[in-house]
Amino acid sequence: MAGGAFVDSGPGGKEYPGKLTLYVFFTCVVAATGGLIFGYDIGISGGVTSMDSFLQKFFPSVYEKEQKNKESNQYCKFDSQLLTTFTSSLYLAALVASFFAATVTRVFGRKWSMFGGGITFLIGAALNGAAKNVLMLILGRILLGIGVGFANQSVPVYLSEMAPARLRGMLNIGFQLMITIGILCANLINYGTSKITGGWGWRVSLALAAVPAAIITVGSLFLPDTPNSLIDRGHDEAARKMLHRIRGTDDIDEEYNDLVAASMESKLVEHPWANILRPKYRAQLTMAIMIPFFQQLTGINVIMFYAPVLFKTIGFGNDAALMSSVITGLVNVFATLVSIFTVDKFGRRKLFLQGGSQMLICQIIVGTLIAIKLGTSGEGSFGKTYAGFLVFFICLYVAGFAWSWGPLGWLVPSEIFPLEIRSAGQSINVSVNMLFTFIIAQAFLTMLCHMKFGLFYFFGGWVFIMTTFIAFFLPETKNVPIEEMILVWKAHWFWGRFIGDSDIHIGKNIEMGKGKPKADA
Repeated sequence: MAGGAFVDSGPGGKEYPGKLTLYVFFTCVVAATGGLIFGYDIGISGGVTSMDSFLQKFFPSVYEKEQKNKESNQYCKFDSQLLTTFTSSLYLAALVASFFAATVTRVFGRKWSMFGGGITFLIGAALNGAAKNVLMLILGRILLGIGVGFANQSVPVYLSEMAPARLRGMLNIGFQLMITIGILCANLINYGTSKITGGWGWRVSLALAAVPAAIITVGSLFLPDTPNSLIDRGHDEAARKMLHRIRGTDDIDEEYNDLVAASMESKLVEHPWANILRPKYRAQLTMAIMIPFFQQLTGINVIMFYAPVLFKTIGFGNDAALMSSVITGLVNVFATLVSIFTVDKFGRRKLFLQGGSQMLICQIIVGTLIAIKLGTSGEGSFGKTYAGFLVFFICLYVAGFAWSWGPLGWLVPSEIFPLEIRSAGQSINVSVNMLFTFIIAQAFLTMLCHMKFGLFYFFGGWVFIMTTFIAFFLPETKNVPIEEMILVWKAHWFWGRFIGDSDIHIGKNIEMGKGKPKADA
């Protein structure tokens, strides 16, 4: 059908012809493995910092504090800025790296950004596994952080560009699924290496980060470029062939023309970092800042970074602490699968709102359960039944996060930006995420020591605020082609006031041959 038929799909306008081809599915699976390096790191650091042999070698003062009196103030046993720097330094490095990754992603393509991230992560893993002192540990973590920054910047964008609009949520959440699988694998490895006699199990845990790094490094070499990236870099014919291949149909004219129109408009933008501040992008910029900001203030990284330390701190033994983190890791994986199969059916908003409500209730219950047993003194311990209740509600909280704020925190920002500011927008998303991941990671043990059980109420308060924010300010974006996303914002009760009619029609004028677009004044 000449010009490409389309089906009306709501406020976004059109649904392009095509299907989910096996080729697209496999390329998205390979690209999503970039999430393994992020997940493995999140899971591995908490288990390693709870191992006595690791603490004795690198953080002896923390080990001595923990051993002196196991029944004294449970909240403050692991409070050490040097120890938290080991965990949090990675995220500061990822923050800085994401800005450089934006240029690599735009100029050379998404796949080479993934490749660079994998190589750097490989080197960092080797350095950590061979660490002789704290300096080597921190340097290795910084290299890991650079790898995470590049992968997190490029992978969600790649997945959103390759996927058909109606399945974009499912395929993009593959990235979050790989993060959760990475976390689970790390928890299982920590549980196994903690049993190694001789006190060198932590080296195995840290060095095995090279495995997920090798997967994305090698895998990225076989990935094709996205049609969006090919057009943006002047390879129009290659882009048309790629679009034909990934959609599995000859009827690609409508989508191809929209991609070309978006690329033409993007090339008028000489300074995407300045352009992103313009009023018509106010909604996207706000979401790129607030969603990752809120994602970290759910308190999830308190659980995922420090799960073994946290469980050990609140009275669980070594084995019980590591096993509890394995259980939460399993819940995380299976709950993410729920999101994969529901996000394109029920939409982003419903999952955000339901997950936020569930997390809020669970955080209030967990804080109360800890308060009853430890009070403000932090002295005491948990029986098996009581501890089981605690783990159960933490798992419910993790499940709520895993089918809402976890995957959607990466999906929504990656799908709402037009091509001309997409790399810059994703860099802001990653940078804000990493900045607040760093802050929470650095401050958590000190906050736990001073705020005690109130820390869970603190995060619960933020969950209430962010759920309210979503209810009022995030429109539904399911099934909307990325190039048509501006229509969703124009129809919104609040964001529509920042978007003029000319902002909507500019791409159509190019497509229909009505002249070249004019950059916004």
